[in-house]
Amino acid sequence: MPTAIVTGQPVPGSSLESDLRALGFEVSTAADSADTQALLAAVPADRRVAVVDARFVGHPHALRLGLTDPRFPLAAIPGAVTAQPAGRQALTSALTRQAAAGGDTDLAVDGLVTALDADVHRPELGSLVAAVPTDPQSRNEARQAVAAVDDEAVRLKSAVKSRDGFFTTFFISPYSRYIARWCARRGLTPNQVTTASLLTALIAAGCAATGTRAGFVAAGVLLIASFVLDCTDGQLARYSLQYSTLGAWLDATFDRAKEYAYYAGLALGAARGGGHDDVWALALGAMILQTCRHVVDFSFNEANHDATANTSPTAALSDKLDSVGWTVWVRRMVVLPIGERWALIAVLTAVTTPRITFCVLLVGCALAAAYTTAGRVLRSLTRKARRTDRAARALADLADNGPLAGFVSRALPAPFGLPLLVALAGVAVLTVSLFSGVTWAPVVGAAVYVLASGQALARPLKGALDWLVPPLFRAAEYGTVLVLASKSGVNGPLPAAFGLVAAVAYHHYDTVYRIRGDAGAPPAWLVRAVGGQEGRTLLVTVVAAALTAQQFEVALTVLAVVVAGLVLVESIRFWASAGAPAVHDEGEPA
Repeated sequence: MPTAIVTGQPVPGSSLESDLRALGFEVSTAADSADTQALLAAVPADRRVAVVDARFVGHPHALRLGLTDPRFPLAAIPGAVTAQPAGRQALTSALTRQAAAGGDTDLAVDGLVTALDADVHRPELGSLVAAVPTDPQSRNEARQAVAAVDDEAVRLKSAVKSRDGFFTTFFISPYSRYIARWCARRGLTPNQVTTASLLTALIAAGCAATGTRAGFVAAGVLLIASFVLDCTDGQLARYSLQYSTLGAWLDATFDRAKEYAYYAGLALGAARGGGHDDVWALALGAMILQTCRHVVDFSFNEANHDATANTSPTAALSDKLDSVGWTVWVRRMVVLPIGERWALIAVLTAVTTPRITFCVLLVGCALAAAYTTAGRVLRSLTRKARRTDRAARALADLADNGPLAGFVSRALPAPFGLPLLVALAGVAVLTVSLFSGVTWAPVVGAAVYVLASGQALARPLKGALDWLVPPLFRAAEYGTVLVLASKSGVNGPLPAAFGLVAAVAYHHYDTVYRIRGDAGAPPAWLVRAVGGQEGRTLLVTVVAAALTAQQFEVALTVLAVVVAGLVLVESIRFWASAGAPAVHDEGEPA
């Protein structure tokens, strides 16, 4: 249990100690600086500790925001400071310095915060009150200010993301926030709600797989229910400040698992329905397009989030449009974010066929991808930004080059510093070879692509458009699997190809969230074991040329199982470890 040390003389009529106990703190009182030091030293090193001025007046949710967020080693609001085990030494040292200087802790909690020689998180309180009045009149005014603001209403409002899609904002969040509060009051955790969302989506996929109209209608309804729970888990995390490394991993991966499992369910349903329609190629195409859209967003953001002189006329125009009425919602809808996309899929599943659903989804996602990518390209060309070594490293990690490309980059000097053009040339040669009609041409094209992959990363990716290199590699690898499976002439390789791309995509999403948590890329042994993107591309072309269609299906299945097994075991090990970053994902960018 965390400990709160209330310093100074108790104030008559104050609810501070009861508010702290309601937040789960064990409360101790200290009369002076020496007493505070003694109580702080007595708190076990593995506990969170807070030091709070006895004169504090404010909302309970202000205390919750300042003292219970697990993501920050040190945090403070006016009149209160908290330290997790990682920040305890800094707090103890600051208190010791303050005492040595003659400070009186019951009068200087805010001074203690100033004395901390470490980063201190200060949450945005908005209309919430957090103050340390020094006389009866100011105390009375502070209490009136507390009474004038509904603490629970602010807490509910802050549980909802400030920037969300049209469908989520107007059709989900108005009631999902109350579901989040209901869950919080019954002791449910965000991870439990996340798991419920996954199970609901998997049941929806199972309904879609029946191939009946009743199954399709049920699938659409359950998909929306899954999305409601998907919104609820994040709102519950913000409402109760329950962030965790496990929750970060679940939230980061389950959205993709839900959507892509639903695609597979639709494809199975189409094959089992009255028309026996084979839409596996469309399902795989939809998964590839959506994954490539995400890596465009991830790469662009990683390339620019810490760049210097990071401005452009295009970005300024975009910010202006985002501040003007109806254009805000049009721009959020046109990118087809998860809320709009899932609503579209659910409705089309219920009233049309899987083929129509996938065709509309592909067109919509293609238009959204063209819009967002064009905007990012314009921003990159018009901004005069200098990208950091960290950004270049992140882009190289997202590229997912393996041992073959690594050997090329070391053995062959880069002829010129244009990574994007080199990558484009390699992808173009590979694409032409895939559609040449010559059995072994894709193998030659893939060999050229391996050389281009190594040359593209021979120098740091710091050019204006070099963030496009990882998306190009994703499109090349996934597209190769799709084209070769489609050309095999039998149905089996396409479902196996779907499984392989899903496994590799999981590996790439896992890489993204490690980078977001400043944990770097997956370990080098894993990248070598799964071959890197260029190694897998070459391998798929070789087995497609050397084996029969039935053997190719078996080879893809085995490869999918091996990749999935390796990346899942390592991912679970990492995200369940104590060193995993407490990433709180605010949802997909598109």
